[in-house]
Amino acid sequence: MSLRVLIADDHPLFRGALVQALSGALNRAELLQARDLAETIEKLQAIDDIDLVLLDLHMPGNQGLAGLAAIRCQFPAVAVVVVSANEDPQVIRRALDHGAAGFIPKSAGLDEMTVALNTVLDCKEWIPPRLEQAVANQQSEREDQTLAGRIAHLTPQQFRVLKLVAEGQLNKQIADALNIQERTVKAHMSEIFSKLEVRNRTQAGVAYRQLDLMDPARLV
Repeated sequence: MSLRVLIADDHPLFRGALVQALSGALNRAELLQARDLAETIEKLQAIDDIDLVLLDLHMPGNQGLAGLAAIRCQFPAVAVVVVSANEDPQVIRRALDHGAAGFIPKSAGLDEMTVALNTVLDCKEWIPPRLEQAVANQQSEREDQTLAGRIAHLTPQQFRVLKLVAEGQLNKQIADALNIQERTVKAHMSEIFSKLEVRNRTQAGVAYRQLDLMDPARLV
């Protein structure tokens, strides 16, 4: 049975380079591609038995850790490895706290990437050895760990509702966007408030936006 890997990145040249690299690194792997979070979710819904997602933190629709949280919430059996140019140890620590199985820098060579993927597929966590101490020195933010645990209890539909709430949409707009009844949205909102331990829409939106990360490319 072949391994199915989904490469989720908005840069075609980098996706192509990963396909070439992984073709040699992983025997008999079926390599799929997605250019944004929406297409990533669509492929995870449509294609059975995807084993691993290689996820760029800053592709369209991802909003930092929000894409990672969405995938972990909706497809908990799929391993997700963050592949990013952002090597900030605190960002790596937060990604691991939110369920990433590992972190591979975009600067990694083929040998390092092969070791990383085989480690993750062996159900072990992997980060670059040169960053291990720096990440270990980062204290997991209690707030981040608490949020990750609470988000993990949301159903996939509740997570979708939460995202739209954070975007400022009203119940009727959310109902139209998700093709559900407005009373169903209200029921989801009650569950979201309870699971996130917040009192209102504003606090729920704030909780979701805590998943944001600054894209280092914007600082250049």
